[in-house]
Amino acid sequence: MARNGMAATSQPLATTVALDILKNGGNAVDAAIAANAVLGVVEPTGSGIGGDIFAIVWDQKTQKLYGLNGSGRSPYELTLEYFSNYDIERIPGSGALAVSVPGCVDGWYELNSRFGSMPMKELLQPAITYAEEGYPVTEVIAFLWEGYARSLQRYDGFKKTFMPNGRAPKKGEVFKNPDLASTLSIIANKGRDEFYKGDLAKTIAATVQREGGFISEKDLADHYSDWVEPISANYRGYDVWELPPNGQGTAVLQMLNILEGYDLQAMGFGSSEYLHHLIEAKKLAYEDRATYYADPDFNSIPLEELISKEYAESRRSLIDGASASREYKPGLMQEGSNTIYLSVADKEGNMVSLIQSNYSGMGGGIVPDGLGFSLQNRGTSFNLEEGHYNTYAPHKRPFHTIIPGFVTKDGEPFMSFGVMGGAFQPQGHVQILINMIDFGMNLQEAGDAPRAKHSGSSSPEGSLMDDGGYVTLEGGFDYKTILELSKKGHRVGHSVRGYGGYQAIMYDKVNKIYIGASESRKDGHAAGY
Repeated sequence: MARNGMAATSQPLATTVALDILKNGGNAVDAAIAANAVLGVVEPTGSGIGGDIFAIVWDQKTQKLYGLNGSGRSPYELTLEYFSNYDIERIPGSGALAVSVPGCVDGWYELNSRFGSMPMKELLQPAITYAEEGYPVTEVIAFLWEGYARSLQRYDGFKKTFMPNGRAPKKGEVFKNPDLASTLSIIANKGRDEFYKGDLAKTIAATVQREGGFISEKDLADHYSDWVEPISANYRGYDVWELPPNGQGTAVLQMLNILEGYDLQAMGFGSSEYLHHLIEAKKLAYEDRATYYADPDFNSIPLEELISKEYAESRRSLIDGASASREYKPGLMQEGSNTIYLSVADKEGNMVSLIQSNYSGMGGGIVPDGLGFSLQNRGTSFNLEEGHYNTYAPHKRPFHTIIPGFVTKDGEPFMSFGVMGGAFQPQGHVQILINMIDFGMNLQEAGDAPRAKHSGSSSPEGSLMDDGGYVTLEGGFDYKTILELSKKGHRVGHSVRGYGGYQAIMYDKVNKIYIGASESRKDGHAAGY
């Protein structure tokens, strides 16, 4: 708890930098950019300038929320026919074909130009210093790093940059990335255009094309972020805000609308009855997610209907309270794995909910020559079958999993929050909110409580298909719950991973203080002053 400012990130060094920026006169947006840049250095297993960025900003001056979609697009020169000509049924999870234009750097500059108060050169300096001088690798990051290195070491650039001495750094070892320090210094001194139109862009395009991909200098030069209107649904008096597609935040609102029709508080946290209805609501929302969530520039997405209470009521009627479904069909409209999350709040009342990712942890393994960062593999999220909303097309944004969240109450900021974890993220958002609103947990308890995860098919869109999928439960649910879920027809297992990582900041308007939370599934840290 603190009065003047709060930061919650997935790595303590980034949290400290955010507080330093706030104490030196920067605002929440300044601190969020600086913290994100540091995370790209100290947590390359989930973030970096080779990836995309999304943010929701509460601007105290205008008393309004603003949404930033900083995701990149596919190459102009790569066509759907290319994949069919080479009998490629799915875009590979690694390598140059999976690379889409990285949007992070442009997103920083958009945020800074609209809401920032400090020059980007100052905001990027802490990240440059950590890249030059090194930092001790923390435990969870070291564990993930080792796993990604096993699969990506076949790419020479990756091995050279991220595997000094031929292996991933171990917990506590000091890791330096002088190439990334140089790249960030160039961006800080020359601006975003150097990344998208200058020598850095030339190096990115040349490396990708040499490795068999299609990203060109024109793809980079034509990139831009979009300011978008956040979308919302009211859940028991709280307005929950997400960003519209190409992200999956709509699924959070759909699930909450469905679950609002049940007395979850009476069911109780951890009960089989609650978990059953949570799982079935997820199945319904994710069928629509697989069908309708995609780049709005290429589709007419029926957003208003998807998040309407009337549509939720019709979908809710499909749920059998005693039995797990094997298959749901997506609704018929009347119209047409690792990530970082952070939140920062300042003494003026501004709050930022920011999420950033390389997609599969350290991306697809393609490291532009001498630049010190891995490019994202977000292109693997495209569908390669004709006729889908998310079917691959040139200069198109792929379906995106990373979603920042925000909650207001009576028109005032209540909470900025996020849950990392790929396709799991909407499930995580919903469980955090229900833990607080229905089960009365505080900000920290809501994140620490054990989570449930339903997985459908292995398709990138996460469709349920016709087998009902399966449920994994974190440790902490009792055996009776597991047995009762099984009796309802759910296939239940246990897993220690895959439940995301959570950070949040709440504003207590009575005492005029911030409350921060960060959970133990990551190396994260919440702190204020």
